[in-house]
Amino acid sequence: MRYITVEDLAFQYDSEPVLQNISYFLDSGEFVTLTGENGAAKSTLIKATLGILKPKSGKVIISDQNSNGKKLRIGYLPQQIASFNAGFPSTVEEFVTSGRYPRHGWFRRLTSHDKEHVRSSLESVGMWANRNKRIGDLSGGQKQRVVIARMFASDPDIFVLDEPTTGMDAGTLDTFYELMHHSAHRHGKSVLMITHDPDEVGKYADRNIHLVRDQSSPWRCFNIHEEE
Repeated sequence: MRYITVEDLAFQYDSEPVLQNISYFLDSGEFVTLTGENGAAKSTLIKATLGILKPKSGKVIISDQNSNGKKLRIGYLPQQIASFNAGFPSTVEEFVTSGRYPRHGWFRRLTSHDKEHVRSSLESVGMWANRNKRIGDLSGGQKQRVVIARMFASDPDIFVLDEPTTGMDAGTLDTFYELMHHSAHRHGKSVLMITHDPDEVGKYADRNIHLVRDQSSPWRCFNIHEEE
């Protein structure tokens, strides 16, 4: 099922063109990476797609429903989101559990299924053993994994991830990529992930979208190519 369709999108900051003639799509059940040189406006493209930034022109169509006919849910992880300081009061488990509340409402008691989902989310990123630690006491890489676990706990239909592996050690990377591949292929999720390591993640991803500079223009305009 097609979840996102982008047609001829253009975006500019003030009078300076940044993105031009961008078209791409994202379907349920696929893991797609987004790559490009530094400054290729990858984060800008994601924000324009999600409506965080307003495109100058073009069309963005996001499905109202998921493949099961229920309301579509999008989880977005920006760059460097895990910036908790040492005084952050929540424990790891409390923070990840908070990802379940939007599904039921803040004043509704969580079920045993919710609690099991939280545990599974933390185990999937190797952080269950740290569940009672305060987030502010964790390393940068651990904080990043906890934020990802919270996103898993919220159970979105689309994962939009902007360089989520920043700070992760090498031993965690393959596990994370396998997890995203599993989420797409076994659970019908969609994954759109910005990465600077296409070779590392290539064996897990279904497609790659690559932003490149348009050399015919003095402006920072980028066109898009899809690679099988």
